[in-house]
Amino acid sequence: MIEHAILLSAGQGSRLLPLTAERPKCLIDFSGRTLIEWQIEMLARGGVKRIDIVTGFKTDEVEHAISQINDLRVDIKCHFNPFFKVADNLGSCWIVRHLMKDDFLILNGDTLVSEEIVRKVQQGADGPDGPWPIAVTVDEKPAYDSDDMKVLREPDGRLLHIGKTLAAEETNCESIGFLAFRGEGVELFREAVRSKMRERDGVEHWYLKVIDTIAGTGQVGTCSITGSEWAEVDFLTDIESATELTDRWA
Repeated sequence: MIEHAILLSAGQGSRLLPLTAERPKCLIDFSGRTLIEWQIEMLARGGVKRIDIVTGFKTDEVEHAISQINDLRVDIKCHFNPFFKVADNLGSCWIVRHLMKDDFLILNGDTLVSEEIVRKVQQGADGPDGPWPIAVTVDEKPAYDSDDMKVLREPDGRLLHIGKTLAAEETNCESIGFLAFRGEGVELFREAVRSKMRERDGVEHWYLKVIDTIAGTGQVGTCSITGSEWAEVDFLTDIESATELTDRWA
């Protein structure tokens, strides 16, 4: 059981403007709870006991909201990313790299996942020698667009490539923004983050760029959650479908 999760919640959510003009994406209300409250609830239900949240835009508001959560199941701490305006989410991973010591999960700040998905990811998808050191949670659909975080995987679940620029004909699933790191996968990722951030353009990358690089070692697999409930809150058009989802959870 992985008891530690990292939430990447530093962004404003500019594609949700004007909804996020004065309020960060993670504090948008869905069926009586904020997005981040739903994330914390589902992670806690799935066995997570420690959550580190990387904040950025309107950090004071986020930190205040988190301080009001009184949940004995989880210990929650916030970590401010001071360069959230100029860095992509690889920078947020770099901010908390010192916390990547034992097995952990990463959940994107705009992804709503069900308890069922958390438990599937906790169980892990088996590679050739047990659970994959790094497992990317994926879903399938009939077609993929330019904004999808597209994935090419082998029939045995091994991830070959991941990225938004992956050609549609090479794509057979998409990342939902939820990853598990176990055993040697922890150090592999931590050191890859450190190395990439030392490059001149390091702050411009998504952390999944690092995952694509690590995939060449054969240590990255996928965990399929096809048929399970999840939603990404990225555009204004996503609000309605995400609310329909949380209405069922409420």
